Amino acid sequence: MSRFWSPVVHTLSPYVPGEQPKQDGIVKLNTNENPYPPSPRVLAAIASAAERLRLYPDPRATRLREAIAAHCDVAPEQVFVGNGSDEVLAHTFQALLKREPPLLFPDVTYSFYPVYCGLYGITHDEVPLDAAMRIDISNYRRPSSAILLCNPNAPTGIALQRDAIASLLAEQQDRLVVVDETYVDFGAESAVPLVARHDNLLVIQTFSKSRSLAGLRVGFAIGQRPLIEALERVKDSFNSYPLDCLAIAGAVAAIEDDGWFRDTRARIIASRETLARDLRPLGFDVLPSLANFVFARHRSRSGADLAAALRQRGVLVRHFGKPRIEDFLRITVGTEAECARLVEVLRGLI
Repeated sequence: MSRFWSPVVHTLSPYVPGEQPKQDGIVKLNTNENPYPPSPRVLAAIASAAERLRLYPDPRATRLREAIAAHCDVAPEQVFVGNGSDEVLAHTFQALLKREPPLLFPDVTYSFYPVYCGLYGITHDEVPLDAAMRIDISNYRRPSSAILLCNPNAPTGIALQRDAIASLLAEQQDRLVVVDETYVDFGAESAVPLVARHDNLLVIQTFSKSRSLAGLRVGFAIGQRPLIEALERVKDSFNSYPLDCLAIAGAVAAIEDDGWFRDTRARIIASRETLARDLRPLGFDVLPSLANFVFARHRSRSGADLAAALRQRGVLVRHFGKPRIEDFLRITVGTEAECARLVEVLRGLI
């Protein structure tokens, strides 16, 4: 049936998400999901909102935008919400990024970025990470239409400090800088406080990771009003109701239960540090992560072989067969028991 495809479809190489296994008993450390359930308040809020399913949701998601604004100390009109951060990114590509000169982003980063470039016809240049797999902002002093950084970066987990982003914004005042903060809550500094001083900054976050709502699909962006208005214009030309009433209610409850968020985040950070410490004696080099995963490479075993061997033993991790990172494994931080099981299996293999 490809004879009915539009020309752009023939050129696309779609993003490939991590495996979602159907069988029970799998230690699933391959998709960066939170190992802990969402706040009980979320479940109660969703149950209450179910009574309104016959009605359309608020197209502006006003309660959610107000809750996010209060949490982030910005104005509600500086907040845009969407169906997961991937949709917010998609609207950003369409509303704010130009076809040329090229968009800049790292050569090792979230692999959806080049997919969006292909979908929207945006030229891009990939800026190499340095030898330590870090982003060097001095390498972004070149002609571009905009700069897109994932911070902490995925899949490395390494984060830039806020001062580095502030320097980049000051140097690139005539270019949009988009900071994708999917993993920021696990120890990195958010760029949101810089929005008040920089009209060229858009910060994107998600409820999927630190709020345990990957299955609910809620993401948001924060920026000065002209950027947010551009996103709203695209949304309202595509789908005026991207968030249903259950998602809005659940997300409001999640962001308002700060105690649950802090407790589960602290457990994940503690498990991340323990996991990194346990991997090193087994022969792994582990990058310094501030995300809810670690990126590790064994000194003598290939990443593909290790990923396959782990899978045979019921442990899933993410392997990317790409230049520079083909021997790395991206390992989601699971529960204490899941991380212990991974280390136990690796000891048997190595």
